[in-house]
Amino acid sequence: MSGGTGVPIELNVERVANGGWCVARHEGRVVFVRHALPGERVLAEVTEETTRFLRADAVEILDASPDRVTPPCPFAGPGRCGGCDWQHATLDAQRRLKGEVVAEQLQRLAGLDMKVDVEEVPGAAKGLGWRTRVQFAVTPEGVPGLRRHRSHEIEPIDACLIAHHEVERVGVERADWRGAGGVEAIATSTGERAVVVTPRSHRTVAVPDLGADAYVLVDEGHGQARAVRGRTALTERAGGRDFRVTGSGFWQVHPGVPAVLQEAVLEFAAVRPGDWALDLYCGVGLFAAALAEATGPEGAVLGIESDARAVQDARHNLRDLAHARVERGRVEDALDRLGVERADVVVADPPRTGLGRDVVARVASLDAARIVYVSCDPATLARDLSWFADHGYPAVDLRAFDAFPMTHHVETVVLLVKDTI
Repeated sequence: MSGGTGVPIELNVERVANGGWCVARHEGRVVFVRHALPGERVLAEVTEETTRFLRADAVEILDASPDRVTPPCPFAGPGRCGGCDWQHATLDAQRRLKGEVVAEQLQRLAGLDMKVDVEEVPGAAKGLGWRTRVQFAVTPEGVPGLRRHRSHEIEPIDACLIAHHEVERVGVERADWRGAGGVEAIATSTGERAVVVTPRSHRTVAVPDLGADAYVLVDEGHGQARAVRGRTALTERAGGRDFRVTGSGFWQVHPGVPAVLQEAVLEFAAVRPGDWALDLYCGVGLFAAALAEATGPEGAVLGIESDARAVQDARHNLRDLAHARVERGRVEDALDRLGVERADVVVADPPRTGLGRDVVARVASLDAARIVYVSCDPATLARDLSWFADHGYPAVDLRAFDAFPMTHHVETVVLLVKDTI
């Protein structure tokens, strides 16, 4: 390659790729370029070189796409904050690009030809102000910020435009966090606000005054949090129910997403009274609660979750549903240990790494009429769907949601139906 890392090259940008990149070519090699849009001609600075491909940042736009806009955030752009990927694109274009990524991954990895329309989720006006949980990194001098893309370097910021206004009210960016390695700001759907502080090794943190109505928790590791002010457990609400979430426990960060996903899962699951349903990777019980209400007391729901704190929260959240229970463990181990051999409906919401071949085979062995797969990663989703098809479970329907505006992330819900032919 002429030049090297840091040397500008002119690129004709071809198409979108998974992960917030676009694809171009230079001297026979693929270039994954950020801050560009399909159809643009850009001047890009190479940030990484491998034997097979380059990574680059578009630093000057020579011919702009009609979808290009000025990023609303002053910290967005080449070499700056890595929290957002698509601030330079209209919201319509962002959703179209995300749909193209999902469709391309499904076609390439699973042989599926599906048109993917990414749906807007209420609660993010202009794609901003939606993130109810923000994890800030902290410099050794105590200055909070967000990490730069593919870097441990921290970009100090004084405000985050995609953060919910109640998160901004906490005031993390305006405080001194000396001794902290990270600080998470949380604003719940029930009006609670909290910060979870992770101290640096062998350091103590003098927690600044954040106002009497903000809970302050210290993350002590191993899933344990200690309340310095207020409670360790927060309350979220979705589908007419309250859910306890302890500390930094998992909860969807977009305020409209929990209810939207719950409704989509129930639609695809088509649970009937008396059904036997499984909720795998159940977290604090968002889907298990909805499934249990749908099956009624004549049915049964089993949730499986590996995180001890989430299991405790889920058991608390389902305590009024006697026909629902939650067990701790890795999915494949727990199914074997509990002797689960069949189910009417299976819901699975794994982490980004997906289910994997062994779990797909074990879930397929349950002979469920329907499997509902919730995913936040198009590549691992497509891989797993290919394996499910091999076991007689083709994907028959899909919905995609813009759960993370301004970023490349997208949430999908897929229905797989047992092939009876």
